[in-house]
Amino acid sequence: MATELTSAGIQEHEVVSPNEWILSRKELLRKEKEFTKSRDELSRQRRELPWEKVEKQYIFDGPNGRETLADLFDGKSQLIVYHFMFGPGWEEGCPSCSFVADHFDGSLVHLAHRDVTLLVVSRAPLAQIEAFKKRMGWRFQWVSSFGNDFNRDYQVSFTKEEMAKRKVPYNYDTVEFGTEEGPGASVFYRNDGGDVFHTYSTYGRGLDILLGTYNVLDLMPKGRDEDGLSFSMAWVRHHDKYAQGSVVDPKAHYAPPKGSGSSCCSEGHQS
Repeated sequence: MATELTSAGIQEHEVVSPNEWILSRKELLRKEKEFTKSRDELSRQRRELPWEKVEKQYIFDGPNGRETLADLFDGKSQLIVYHFMFGPGWEEGCPSCSFVADHFDGSLVHLAHRDVTLLVVSRAPLAQIEAFKKRMGWRFQWVSSFGNDFNRDYQVSFTKEEMAKRKVPYNYDTVEFGTEEGPGASVFYRNDGGDVFHTYSTYGRGLDILLGTYNVLDLMPKGRDEDGLSFSMAWVRHHDKYAQGSVVDPKAHYAPPKGSGSSCCSEGHQS
């Protein structure tokens, strides 16, 4: 049975006078400004990370045929790759990665005018990718790394041996993981000489920054409202699978895409 409210105590929330509200809001604003400055400083430190030169040659299959990593920059000097959980033989892509990808199309023109190309890479063959992309109505570029080591080298695809042990290299650690694919984002720079450098990668909760929906929910009285769910993203569906006006059952478990071999294809997004 679905519940209307899952956030503890929201119906008993404190109510104050307008003057008291302003005082409380100003105190929170002070903390928000501190957080903003801290985030700016963290972003500066992120840009100061050392780079590593990409020496290996990767060949991807995409709408433009076979392309190298350098080709994927599409004339820009900066490239961000979203590692989308969609493996060979899966009937559809991960719903949580799809949730992230729903935020991409509107940003493409703006990023292009800041010397940035954004695209998506999955290990599924191109035909699988294009069929799912058409179903979801997305416009961003999506290429296949099927047959190369790209996903493995950037720690978002795992071997059968690792899966059997349930210990995989992910998010700069060795962790338990329930599926052969994980989510992530990697950033690259191409210099005037054509050399490509890996500048940054992030995984798990590091991907939150890509989710405008979560940023809006964080402003709401109920917040993300995930505490009572079986796992944090249990409410997420492919955008063509939501029932209009439905309320998520907090005890419901999302069925992962067939062929994923996963009990929860969203667990990488929670790490």
